[in-house]
Amino acid sequence: MNPQRLPLLESVFCAVSLGAIVLDGERRVVLWNSWMVKHSRLAHEQVLGRDFFEVCPGLRGGRVDAAIQHALYNNFPSLLSQSLNKAPFELFARGERMQQAVEVTPIAVENAPRHCLIQVSDVSFAVAREKLLREQAMVLRSQTFSDGLTGIANRRHFDVAMEKEHRRAKRSGTPLSLLMIDIDHFKAYNDHYGHQKGDQCLIQVAAALAGMLKRPCDLMARYGGEEFAMILPETDPEQARLMAESIRARAQELAIPHERNADASQLVTVSIGIATQQAQAPVAIDALIGAADRALYQAKRNGRNRVAAI
Repeated sequence: MNPQRLPLLESVFCAVSLGAIVLDGERRVVLWNSWMVKHSRLAHEQVLGRDFFEVCPGLRGGRVDAAIQHALYNNFPSLLSQSLNKAPFELFARGERMQQAVEVTPIAVENAPRHCLIQVSDVSFAVAREKLLREQAMVLRSQTFSDGLTGIANRRHFDVAMEKEHRRAKRSGTPLSLLMIDIDHFKAYNDHYGHQKGDQCLIQVAAALAGMLKRPCDLMARYGGEEFAMILPETDPEQARLMAESIRARAQELAIPHERNADASQLVTVSIGIATQQAQAPVAIDALIGAADRALYQAKRNGRNRVAAI
């Protein structure tokens, strides 16, 4: 190589917007560019000629060490996984430890032992952007599966969960109960108190009833309007009835005034229909929902503020 080109190459290495480190065959630092000086806070004179692992002791025995050995002794390049090696070098930018992408490449040098080049890129912005995208995706997923008014599961979430629990019940041979819950005379409540009060009523009832669920597998969803659905896996008819009676009582305990409710208490009440798929007699999802709906209408025909099962 023309000796006059060496200063030019060194100037190029120092001008690029990434870290460039060159090690000789004895792992001594022969180049430590300006980018590395800036972000490591180690000047050239503190680094050049020293053993790399004296300069960066925290990297000894780790993935960077292995990559350097592969480059120097096996002529094998390495690209370190960002997920496993997010910030191997003690490099700082904007007051925080930099997220890094690291590549180690063998370099053939005429009439000299093999050298290796370590390239370090600042990927902090990319990592932050990826994190933001993941968070946004989680928010969108939450919005997709949550009811915008009450915050509980929406109809789409119910459909997905119902399909999952229905398959699980058939596979494991366990019962699956479904409760359909309706606020009594809700149209009259809305007409009398106004839609704002109606929304507050829905929010209050949904929060109280959802708060009664104790198991992660249970789900309460807003099925539509003033109607809610509760999925109770591994729950037989008697257990489902006990749960439904507790829900009915809890709704009345909220003591939300409802002057247009024909019930003597003149409070907001709910009617509940129960359907259970028995382990020995699996049915289609539509049939189970239909049975719970019929039970709900029966509870309403029988005077509301009560539980019925089919």
